[in-house]
Amino acid sequence: MIMKGIIRLFSQICRRTNPGLFATIRHYFSPSLFLILLFLPLGLSAQTLTIYSGRSKALVEPLIQKFEAEHGVRMNVRYGSSTQLAVAMLEEGSRTPADVFWAQDAGALGAVHRGDMFQELPSDLLTMLPEQLHNSEGTWIATSGRARVMAYSTSRVDTTDLPNSIFGLTDPKWRGRVGWAPSNGSFQSFLTSVRMIEGDDTTLQWLREMKDNGAQSYINNSALLQAIAAGEIDVALTNHYYLFRFRENNPQFPVDQTYFAPGDPGNLVNVAGIGILSNARDSETALRFIRFLLEEENQQWVTDEVYEYPVRRDIRATPGRSFQDIQELSPSLDLDDLSDLDQTLQLLRRADLL
Repeated sequence: MIMKGIIRLFSQICRRTNPGLFATIRHYFSPSLFLILLFLPLGLSAQTLTIYSGRSKALVEPLIQKFEAEHGVRMNVRYGSSTQLAVAMLEEGSRTPADVFWAQDAGALGAVHRGDMFQELPSDLLTMLPEQLHNSEGTWIATSGRARVMAYSTSRVDTTDLPNSIFGLTDPKWRGRVGWAPSNGSFQSFLTSVRMIEGDDTTLQWLREMKDNGAQSYINNSALLQAIAAGEIDVALTNHYYLFRFRENNPQFPVDQTYFAPGDPGNLVNVAGIGILSNARDSETALRFIRFLLEEENQQWVTDEVYEYPVRRDIRATPGRSFQDIQELSPSLDLDDLSDLDQTLQLLRRADLL
């Protein structure tokens, strides 16, 4: 009786909207098969995966669209800063609609992990990468890497004068010549690493000495490189991949970059990474997305198009040096510790930089 009622209702709709379709179905299909065909689209409807992405839309949308096309999954993406999204998820708790958190830096991932909101990833996934490219509890894994560098003017800076440490930038000879981006998330992660290595008192003193030495603030890393090219500053603390993007449009861009001495916090190597929420509605599809990001072709795309470092050892890095070589220059610390952002923001406010 119920089946006949459903068929009758659908038949009425078909008669009004598509008489030809209705006649074809009536002629070729039995009532029971007709009912199966009626509900088949519901079973074949695209799966939906909700991603909170701290990675910018311009950088990662092509990969997301590729996964949609290859796997038939509808991707619902909320973009924002990694810190803001992490705070949002912690506030939402078990009510969060997010299945996956794809963050710009390890600090935001660590905050969500400490909120006990990630599920443990399978061991065969974690063993794809070196231990330092996922947290010790195995709740998040890196998808690409980047390094902090010192960018400088190729026309106004003698490389022999460049300091071996960020602390050398407080020297009077650099007065008014250095740029930084205190409000930028990557700078704040870097500053958190300085706190972890040198302590809060030393970090606050460095901030105040830099400010007193005329360090100039900019909104982001791109603005820093543009300022060097324009002659506003001579040196800047930034991420490695921005220079390669400028050179893509202008091979003669008058800026180069280098590293500080091995182990200096100015060489911090950070990662973009991803984790699956404990309450994810479709953990299997979320896991497929993570494996997709680590596939050879997609890792090569990340380094060729975005100029970040691939996390797989078998992928050629476009910037030249391997990710493993760069990691040897980085200070040694647990990337989960970069989640302690509150105290970093407090220091920036105490130094009147926010």
